[in-house]
Amino acid sequence: MTPARSLIAALALLPALSLPLAACGSQDAAPPPLDKDALAAVKADPGAPTEQLARAIDDLFRPEDASGAALGETRALVVMHGGRIAAERYAPGYGPDTRFVSWSMAKTITATMIGMLVADGKLRLDETPPIPRWQRPGDPRGEITLRQLLQMRSGLRHTEAGEVPYESSEVRMLFLDGRDDMATFAESQPLEAEPGAKFEYSSNTTVILADVAARALTRSTDPDARRAAVADYLQARLFGPLGMTSMVPEFDRAGTLVGGSLMHATARDYARFGDFLRNKGSYRGTQLVPRRWVEFMTSPSPRSGNYGGQTWLNRDPPEGNDPLFAARGPKSLFAMIGHMGQYVLVAPDRKLVVVRLGHSDAAERPPMVQQLADIVELYPPT
Repeated sequence: MTPARSLIAALALLPALSLPLAACGSQDAAPPPLDKDALAAVKADPGAPTEQLARAIDDLFRPEDASGAALGETRALVVMHGGRIAAERYAPGYGPDTRFVSWSMAKTITATMIGMLVADGKLRLDETPPIPRWQRPGDPRGEITLRQLLQMRSGLRHTEAGEVPYESSEVRMLFLDGRDDMATFAESQPLEAEPGAKFEYSSNTTVILADVAARALTRSTDPDARRAAVADYLQARLFGPLGMTSMVPEFDRAGTLVGGSLMHATARDYARFGDFLRNKGSYRGTQLVPRRWVEFMTSPSPRSGNYGGQTWLNRDPPEGNDPLFAARGPKSLFAMIGHMGQYVLVAPDRKLVVVRLGHSDAAERPPMVQQLADIVELYPPT
């Protein structure tokens, strides 16, 4: 073939050669269209771009993220902006009337109850709480203050988790030898550190707070009387005024609220509670708990920069322990976090509450939380 004919043949192949290059990804492919369920999840005027919000929510309901990392199972998602529901979606088998277990999200609710009792003058933040076994002469646990319990720095020997699950204080208290009288089990543990010196996250500690609440409300040791005193107080002072009609708290056989782990409510009611905290304890013009108490709950503990008073903070995580997304902000964001991926995120600067309920194991939670961060970032600070 002559040189001229070779050039003509090569030029003739150029269009054919260019097609596979485009097909092989030389240009980014457009995202797939959203289905009707994804679009229907977003309400009118959601406060963020509708399609972007719908897509971010849809991503949470997928089993994997774009990189292939497993996310677990999202069962409910509620976005509340400026006090109204901006988006809401449920997995098959779940809906607006489904009650979801709180797991450790209950801790923040228990702390709110303690704040009400402090405001009522029934408890004092920097005094030893009324626990009889700690008041015996020479007992070093008598130095533990209510503030230290709230900030998870009591110094008590409480092990939340370990290599052998049935040896952890949490498992023993909830399911084994401590289950009938959880407060006695938790309060009987010895000190392993000076009170106030060490942060140690502990569901046992929150059950102690629940026992303290019962003792502040009634002198009776009768389980039914203790149960009624706490349940009635929560209903009259918190759940009733907030319209949290679905809330069901659990109690042990001794009548102690399982305040660190076991409350049940709908996704909407968890969102209502988050919005109540966003408004610094105010609801429709009524201050149910002092603003300063919510500020205390959402301020860093002296021993942990990302934990306040029974509440997680999106800031200063210890090495390898960031259950939120501190690198992406906002620093004012705080959260109620429960076992297996239960989240109520509150971003006051964006008038935003995001509730995610479902089932994600330890490996699935970090990428899933980044998907939640994607939703938060769609809302600008106001």
